Amino acid sequence: MRGFEIAKGYSNKQVNLPERGTMQSAGYDFAICETLFINPGEIALAKTGIKAYMQDDEVLKIFPRSSLPVKYGLTIPNNVGIIDGDYYGNKDNDGAIFIQLINFRDQPVTLKKGTRIAQGIFEKFLKVSNDTGNGKKREGGFGSTG
Repeated sequence: MRGFEIAKGYSNKQVNLPERGTMQSAGYDFAICETLFINPGEIALAKTGIKAYMQDDEVLKIFPRSSLPVKYGLTIPNNVGIIDGDYYGNKDNDGAIFIQLINFRDQPVTLKKGTRIAQGIFEKFLKVSNDTGNGKKREGGFGSTG
């Protein structure tokens, strides 16, 4: 099983769960749940209000929508966001997904609530035979694994 839910603290923000745009779309479109202002050269965290659950051998990859650079002069600074399965429901933020955006233009950008900025694709991944994940469990939210 895999899917999306509204994270704790976002139920009053009229958050829409991600959907695919067409029957052949690979990605689920993510929109921001509140207006966001980004200065030139700034990296900002865009709130989605969404959390994702998935199987133990899956990951959710977050990519910028193809229109993001052309329309807004924005992209995801690390090229792809990785949402691990154990991020879901963590104690820090309940697994709420934030998407990093960088403004590479020389003027500020304002994104209105509901603007679709990214697409998420679930993928299976492989582990080596003797992998134990260092025996560690996630302790927190965004960026908590070091």
